[in-house]
Order: sequence, then structure tokens, then C-alpha cells
Amino acid sequence: MATTTVSLSAIRRLTVSTQAYAPRFRRARTGDVEGAIRRLGAVQLDSITAVDRAHRLTLSSRIGAYSEQELQGLLTSGRVFEYWAHEACLLPIELWPHCRRTMEGGAHWRFHERAMREHGDLVEPVLERIREEGPLGSRDFEGAGDGTEMWNWKPAKAVLEALWDRGVLAVAGRQSFQRRYDLAERVIPRAFLDAPIPDEGETLRTLALLAVRARGALTEPAIREHWRLRGGRARLHHHVLGLVDEGVLREVNPDDDGPPFYVDAEAELDGAAAPPALLCPFDNVLWDRPLLERLFGFRHVIEVYKRQHERTYGYYVLPLLAGDRIIGRADLKADRAEGVLHVRRFHPEPRVRGDARAKLERAATRLARVLGLDEVRHA
Repeated sequence: MATTTVSLSAIRRLTVSTQAYAPRFRRARTGDVEGAIRRLGAVQLDSITAVDRAHRLTLSSRIGAYSEQELQGLLTSGRVFEYWAHEACLLPIELWPHCRRTMEGGAHWRFHERAMREHGDLVEPVLERIREEGPLGSRDFEGAGDGTEMWNWKPAKAVLEALWDRGVLAVAGRQSFQRRYDLAERVIPRAFLDAPIPDEGETLRTLALLAVRARGALTEPAIREHWRLRGGRARLHHHVLGLVDEGVLREVNPDDDGPPFYVDAEAELDGAAAPPALLCPFDNVLWDRPLLERLFGFRHVIEVYKRQHERTYGYYVLPLLAGDRIIGRADLKADRAEGVLHVRRFHPEPRVRGDARAKLERAATRLARVLGLDEVRHA
């Protein structure tokens, strides 16, 4: 197996350029949302709205301002679907058969198992209502949580989530970000719904190749982290080497003497510099913290769940990317009533060259336009 030695900076530039961050404000064209989800392989979902929902920040940083109705249409028509990947994510529909191994297996979240065990009597009534009434959300069912769990879900909500986790239900869209559940057979196209479950080797090879092509360059542990794959190196590594032997992937050795990276066999080991861009804290580039620190020298922290006095950088902090470096962190808040994107704090990274604040201004101005806000205001 032939390997190539390259500079870590070339791998970093390939990683950045693969993301195709938009250089200026634009409006997405028809098909851009689906295309971006396919290129990224997975787009993480999160409910925090301090600036905008996570998936909207991730997508708009690449394709520009887009209508959420287009995404809802993709879910309703079964062109993309929601399921577990790195976390709960938007996924291209072609991955549905590969997810069925998880859906029909035993590796479910503890609270999903508990819901089926303790509220199994609700399964058929919940399904019957959906059969009769069409897509429903948890708010369409009565009940309340008992206050003993962090999520404090009412029984019907817990059952809905457990049935979604098992692939019995699918997300047919969202209303005020709350999932609308329908029978999977009414959402997922029949060709994917009835497709045989691929063997584990095929699934792991598919996921490895998709992750590498989506991210530009990944180590084997980073491929596992991309999908949160269990089983460690012994489960995946030989499949990655098989893709190298087939000439689909290429192994490259960086000049920092660290573990090798894997890239697409046709990839050019370099890339164009990125325009200044404020990254969603849950952007795909930030998913693997050890890899991020190795490539960028950047230690990513998310302080949303800390108490105010425990935070170093702020509540909802977006890393600022420029060129092939992450040069700072901006604590942002969107005030839609005022029409203002507030920059509450900005922390440049140590040893940053050039005018980081000018780059922040350019990125923040573009983000404000994407959000439909009139101005950027610095504290």
C-alpha cells in the first residue's frame, strides 16, 4: 500500500476548501439545500436559537439564505430524513437502509428502551391516531412528564421518540421545531423502505467513504467520531484499508509524525483559502475536537450548558474561520425584534496575524444578512 507524505497545512487547506463556505451573501437556489446535505453527509440538529438553529447556520454558511419550507418539503417527500449520526442529524435518504441495522438492533438509548418497557400500552393507540389523522407532534397528545428525568418527557412523547428511534415512525417535518411524526411507510420512498439491510461491512465502508469525501481528510478515529461508531479501531480500520487497496481512498502521512489521514483518491492535497466565516458551534468541521486541535491548534469549547460565571468565552460562541485558520471566537445574539446581530464579546486567538476584527466584521455582516437582520452591533 503506497502512502504519501504531505504537510499538515496542506491537509488543513484541503479540509477547509472541501466545505465550500460561501464567500459573500447569496440566496440559495432550488436544490441547494438537498445538495448541501448530500455533500456534507449529515447536518446536526440542535434546538438553541440564540443566533439561529444549528442546521440553518451550518447550511447557510455554505449555500446562503434559504427557505425553511424547502427543507420541510424534503422531509415530507422523503428526500432527506432525520436520524442518529454524529448526533440527531439530517441525512440523505440513501442512508436509510444503512440506518436500519441500528433501528432494528439493540443499541437504543436508555430512555427509549424505558419508554417501550413502561409505556408499551400506548404504542398501538399512538400509532392508530397517526394512521387515522396523519402526521402528529407530541403536543397533539395529552399527558405530562413525572419530573424524574432530565428531558421530563410525557409518556406519549417518549413513545413517539422510541418508535422513531426504531424506524416505525419517521419525521415528516417540523412545526416550531417540534417533530411531526408519521408512519415511515408514508414518508420514506418504497425503494429505500423495502431495500435489504446491507451487511455491516458494506455499511461501514459506505460511511467511511462518505465521511472522508464530506470532510476532505480524516484520520480513522475521526471517521468513527463523524458517525459516533462504536467498536473502536478493530471494527472499522480494516474496512478503511480495504478502500485504500481498492484505490477509492488514499492514505497520506502528515509531517507532524501523527497518525495518517485518509483522503479521496482523486483529491488534490491543497485547497483555496476560506473567506471569513462564523461557524456554527455544531458545524461538521468542529465535530472532532482532538482532530481540530491537531489541524488548527484550536481548542473548541461549548459553554451553553455552563452557568454564566463558569463561562470563559460566552453563551453561544461561533468560531471565526479565515483563510485556513480559526482566528477567534464571537459570542453572538440575534435580536429579531430589533433587527440586530449583537456581538457581545470577541476573543481573538493568540498569535493571530492581520486584522481579526475586520474579518469578524465582514463575517458578521454577511451572517446578519442571512438572518434577515439590519445591522451588526458590537458591545
